Amino acid sequence: MTTDGIDRRTMAAHEAGPIRVSVVVPVFRPGAAIDPLIASLDAQTLAQDRFEVLLCDDGSGDETAAQLEAIARERPHVRVLSLPHSGWPGTPRNRGIDEARGTFVQLVDQDDHLFPEALERLCDVADEHGSDVVVGREVGVGRAIPEAIFRRDVFDARLGVDPLLQMLTPHKMFRTAFLRQHGIRFPEGRVRLEDHLFVMQAYFAADVISILASTPCYAWVKQPGSASSSRIEPETYYPHLETVLDVVEQHTEPGELRDRLLGHWLRSKILKRLTGRQMLRYPDAYRERLLDVVTPLVERRFGLGVDAGLSGPNRLRVALLRAGRRADLLALAAEEVRASVGTAQLVDARWSRGGGLRLRLRLRLTDDAAEAWHGPPWLGDLYAEVLGESPVDRVDLLVRGVDGGHDRRIGSCVVDAHGVASVSIDPIRAFGADAGGTDLPLLVRARRAGGDVDAAVRVDPSVVAAAGRSPLLAGRRTTLVTGLDGVALHRAWPSGRMRDAAARASRRVRRMRRTS
Repeated sequence: MTTDGIDRRTMAAHEAGPIRVSVVVPVFRPGAAIDPLIASLDAQTLAQDRFEVLLCDDGSGDETAAQLEAIARERPHVRVLSLPHSGWPGTPRNRGIDEARGTFVQLVDQDDHLFPEALERLCDVADEHGSDVVVGREVGVGRAIPEAIFRRDVFDARLGVDPLLQMLTPHKMFRTAFLRQHGIRFPEGRVRLEDHLFVMQAYFAADVISILASTPCYAWVKQPGSASSSRIEPETYYPHLETVLDVVEQHTEPGELRDRLLGHWLRSKILKRLTGRQMLRYPDAYRERLLDVVTPLVERRFGLGVDAGLSGPNRLRVALLRAGRRADLLALAAEEVRASVGTAQLVDARWSRGGGLRLRLRLRLTDDAAEAWHGPPWLGDLYAEVLGESPVDRVDLLVRGVDGGHDRRIGSCVVDAHGVASVSIDPIRAFGADAGGTDLPLLVRARRAGGDVDAAVRVDPSVVAAAGRSPLLAGRRTTLVTGLDGVALHRAWPSGRMRDAAARASRRVRRMRRTS
């Protein structure tokens, strides 16, 4: 018998049966919000006799029951599970997993939807790689989605190495027998971060975790009034966070991996709430309550090893929190807001004989050229006093995402004392092998002591003209071009294939010479 009392022969029969995946949907009074999901399930490329849909109704009442029965009446592969009201999605998800007849379970929320190829591609990846968990690419609708996790397919992802913690939503595909064998279930009742608990247990137990980034799978829709968008109650929220931290500590030894994992929750669930506008807009009484709860929590659960993996501003924030310097925390947040708008002026661009393009950028906090880049003197003094170091500002040069893609980093450097950044980029890597003829708009993302700043790259046309055309080792002819949105990289297309081939061959020869 397995840990939850289900016979292994039953599990084997499930795996051998014709149903590849069971789509489990917790439902509570969805109204018309469920219509896009049902339409997306109807449009799946996976044949309807190869998947089932379990609509797990959490005691919604007669109107919803009639709505769901009407949906199921027209679709033989849809089942409705009528459950007593629990008030949270954990119980209906668990019942759906218990009733699932598919080899895999795909968890979906009632107000989201799937892309047409999602179920077929996710099942194919899991079958091909023996995956216990497959993280399909999520696309935000009215919400931002983390970038790094979906930059490329990773079919054997590793905790602490690959950015799995960026997406701890339950919207994933799990091998059904795997969940049952390890007794992985959602906590029942009103439990915050229940998705983190479930997913982290699965991540630690899994032999193979796969990330399918190349195929959009899941549309995660931002709904007004959702639990994730409401202000938390610190006294009840953070004990649930500690339960997640317990899972991490139970499955790791003290050291670098544990510190790296714990740092995720310190940044995303504590420090993020003490940053910039969010910190400033709290009513005074609420801010004091929040700090009263998180200060001892940080002392108990996050050590100096976790601090070492933080950015400079966050290390300062943690130190101020531990020291009880709440006025300084508030001043730091105010400086982040004041300095959130910046400009990046390209003052020089030069090609190297090796095919790289070196850009010098002058950074300012506002459109006023007299506005300095670095923070006020008191901020540097605070770093020196609290951390014993001077703040270091860094700049990432990004290409702005096109056609719904993510911004991509193509270069990085330190900002000097005069607010000047000198960054080198490789056009072949910037465009990639299959970039086509799309121009790449440039964007600066600066990480300052006083807060993060995004700025488009501006330039005088004379600087672009002086840069000239790219050398042979840059591959296809590449130039800087200007437009309403700033500066972009442009390369010849479709001509220039021979230049690309020659540049790549020359680089391989140079690498071989360096290593011989």
